[in-house]
This record gives sequence, C-alpha cells and structure tokens, in this order.
Amino acid sequence: MRQQFVIKGKIVITILLLIFWSGHSLAQISSADKNRLIVTTDLGGTDPDDIQSMIHLLLCSNVIDIEGLISSQVWMDDPDKTERIRTVVEQFGEVLPHLQKHAKGYPSLSYLRSIIKRGQKTSNMSGVGSGKDSQGSELIIAAVDKKNDDRPVWIVAWGGMNTLAQALWKVRETRSKKAIEKFISKIRIYDILGQDDAGAWIAKNFPEITYIRNTKVYGWAPNDEWIDNNIQNRLPLGSHYPDRKWATEGDSPSFLYVYANGLNCPEHVDYGGWGGRFSTEKTAGIRGMSFIQRSGKDESQYDDYFMHASTQEGVNAINKWRDHIWNNFAARMLWTTTDDYSAANHHPTVVVNGDGSLRCIYKKAKTNTLITLSAKGSNDPDGNILNYKWHFYKEPSSYKGNISIVGEDKESCQISIPGDASGKNIHIILEVSDNGTPSLTAYRRIVINVR
Repeated sequence: MRQQFVIKGKIVITILLLIFWSGHSLAQISSADKNRLIVTTDLGGTDPDDIQSMIHLLLCSNVIDIEGLISSQVWMDDPDKTERIRTVVEQFGEVLPHLQKHAKGYPSLSYLRSIIKRGQKTSNMSGVGSGKDSQGSELIIAAVDKKNDDRPVWIVAWGGMNTLAQALWKVRETRSKKAIEKFISKIRIYDILGQDDAGAWIAKNFPEITYIRNTKVYGWAPNDEWIDNNIQNRLPLGSHYPDRKWATEGDSPSFLYVYANGLNCPEHVDYGGWGGRFSTEKTAGIRGMSFIQRSGKDESQYDDYFMHASTQEGVNAINKWRDHIWNNFAARMLWTTTDDYSAANHHPTVVVNGDGSLRCIYKKAKTNTLITLSAKGSNDPDGNILNYKWHFYKEPSSYKGNISIVGEDKESCQISIPGDASGKNIHIILEVSDNGTPSLTAYRRIVINVR
C-alpha cells in the first residue's frame, strides 16, 4: 500500500507540474524562420544612436541569428572602438537571465562576446586591399562559407562598408569564378544612408548582390518622453540607453527588416514590413551622406552603380507598423526587469489554415471565387483575449483595385477574388493582437496569385 501511495503521489505531482509549466511554456522561433545578421557599426562615435540600436537589437536577439558585431570606420580614421561594443554587450548580459525566462532562443553571453570583432583600421576604400584583412572581414567570410546553412547572410551597415568590401576583395582575388559566384549569392546588404565610399564600390563590382540603401530612416522612432517612460526607466538596462543627440535609433530599420514576425519577408524587397519597403528595380547612383564627399572621397567614380531604394512611401512604409514596433520594444524592456513570467506580456502565436510557421503562405485562386482563411489554433501564452484583423496590403500587391473581406475582425474570413485580378497577386495580412499591456501583435502574410 505504501508503495502504491508513493507511486500515485508521484503521478499526481507530475501532472500538477505539467499543468503548471504548460501555462508557462516559452515560445521559440525555429531556425528556418530566423534570418542571419552581421552588423557593422561605428558605435562609440559622436552620435549615441548606434548604442540605442544595439540595445534594441540585443533585446530582439531571440528572433534573429546574430553572427557578427563588427566595429567599422566611417568617413575618417578613428581609434579602435571595439571595446565600446563589448561594454554594451556586457550591460545586456546583466539582464540576459531575465530575458531567458520570457522567451527561448536568446544567445549566450559567451557567444555574443565571441562575435565582437574589429573591422578595417583605415576608413573608406583606402582600407581595402592586399594585406588589409581584419578580424571582421575574416568573420564575414567564415559566416558566408558556413556549411550546412543555406540561409543568406544579411550584412547591415550602421557605419562604413569597407570591412565587407575587404571580404569581397579577398574572395575575388583568391577563388575561382564559380566559387566567387557561390559566395556572393549568399550575401544581402541593408545600408543605412551610405557612410563611406565602399558601398558604391561593392554595388559597382558585385551587381548581383541584393543591395538596399535606405535614405528614409527618420520619422518612425519613439519620442523622448516615450523613451524615458518605457525604456530608460526600466532598470538596470534602461540606465545604459543614452539620450538622443540628433535622431533616435537611425540604424534600427536595418535589423527590424529581418525580424522574424510573420510579416517580414526579407528576400522580397518590395513586400514591405518593419524595416521599410523598397523598389525591385534598382536605382542608379544613390549617394551616401554628404560627409563622404567633404572628406575627399567621390562615389561618382563608381558610376553607374545600382541599389534598391525606398519606394514612394518612404518612412511611412515603417510607420504603418510603428505602434506594434514600439509596443514590442516596451514589452521586451519589461522582460529585463523580472524573471516572473506572469508579470509581463508575451507575443501571441498565429496559425493560418493549420500552418504555424512564420513563412509567407502562397495560394492560388481563380477570379470570381472565394478564398477562406482561418486563424483557428492561434493562441496567447498569457491567456489574453485575441483580436483579429485581416486586411488587404495594397502597396506590394500587383492588383490595385478593391478587395472585399467578410469577417475581417473574426477568427476566419472570406476573400472575394475580383474578376479583373487575373495575372495579379493580392497580399493579405493577418494581425493578431492580444489585450495585454503593452498589447503585442503577431502576423501572417498570405499572397494569393490569381489565375
């Protein structure tokens, strides 16, 4: 009897633990849904916005595979500022244990330390060539060469681009034509404003690379009062988030572009999302910041070079989702203050027609038919009420007419495919928001190709 009682007692305890942990299970983004990212940054310079963006990026590092944090030069030669990146990473490390209680997938502090590297010692294309390899350029080569990972590597420029230029220069000088083609096929670039002459050199010499240069990065970020209330007052990490000098987080659109949220589709520059929307047709001669020319460098020597520019929406392509971005930032900062899962809000999980991934869903349809879409199975880890919003995202759609959606605020909806939509595509976005504080939103994108 005693043995039976012990066994039954263990079973009861096990069941109770399962019930408890089922309500506190941590969501994890699959590696297939994440994007790979290497940052080149002049963090430690006169503008503190790189520190702001670095803190924001690290908070999101459970949904982005960060593979490099490289200290880069911009328009002039500066002392090595790699130590400043290390400082921010160590400050983040103080709150990492709290974050790991709220979501799976955060990298370890030791891993983050290992990917901090110094880039080129000399600025611009003067820092590129024989004998000028750096820890940063070698890291880029190793990341792109990584075996058993076919995902492209997004290299985002918060400063100069000559560390990537050195990596490309070396590969071109030392490998066969076929090996070079394989290497560059895995590289993607998101350049903030253009801050040295190396970007133009890359675009000229490697036109096959997807190269975004975003010059419309201001106007989406929170104001000073919001930052003070929702970021800087969340201690201890908030105390390290600096006040704005010019513009807040000018570099953040680059990593928001690859944030895995069910909306962003980085391989399609024209799809639009948290990091903006860009034209599929490249633009010639997008010049970088004026200080490049003032420092004696001339991007026009590389004409004609071509890059993907922002669409006519400009920063409004980001502002479309601005409140969701702000709330996501605020919620993650709250995570840093406590290891009590129940004391904070967490993201809903979205399922569409049984698909629980974050990848874009493609469907085929005929004209004058109805498409039924269902979010059944979507859930909230905190037990919050979910609100549904199905809407037609006209800007990236090739069909520019009106779309009728029945049940646009319901769990399931019906899309009427117009008779004049043959040969066009229709982008439908599902937003699922909870009623927690702050409210958090998850997405799914469905692209309907009409026959």
